[in-house]
Amino acid sequence: MILKIRLYGDPCLTAKSKPVKKVGVAERMLIASMFETMRAQKGVGLAAPQLGINEQIFVVDTGKDALAAINPKIIQASGSEVCEEGCLSIPYLQVSIKRAKDLEVEFIDENDHLVRAKISGLLAKVFQHEHDHLQGKLILDYLPLPERRQVLKDIKDGIYTGKMSNYECTRA
Repeated sequence: MILKIRLYGDPCLTAKSKPVKKVGVAERMLIASMFETMRAQKGVGLAAPQLGINEQIFVVDTGKDALAAINPKIIQASGSEVCEEGCLSIPYLQVSIKRAKDLEVEFIDENDHLVRAKISGLLAKVFQHEHDHLQGKLILDYLPLPERRQVLKDIKDGIYTGKMSNYECTRA
């Protein structure tokens, strides 16, 4: 089932998500719908808060790697590279963000198994982006303050075009 993606301004997007207590049928059904919704929008990642559900769940499908992560943790991060990112909850906005290149992560998968893995490349970048969503952090938060204010003003005024791009930002 394709679900409605929440857009910037929805309070679910800036709230910190709660850990999932048990992985059951409802969580597996949500994950299946999240994959379907993400793929329908041609995204590579989708977090539960983007659907109005403030639980620590996200899905990723880079075309090469696919995973569902529940209660994810970044154990270790190393290296860095800048990559342009977009977000299904803020259409058209592209922000260049400096992210860790390599990660050691831990999460529970949809079958309730604990997974600990070393990941890199696009998978690591998307993992960090979706992990940010669970903390209530958006790509807008990486913009320098003047650009962020302009985007927020344009959104409020109903004239946002998504033309701002290529801002060098660093992970806080």
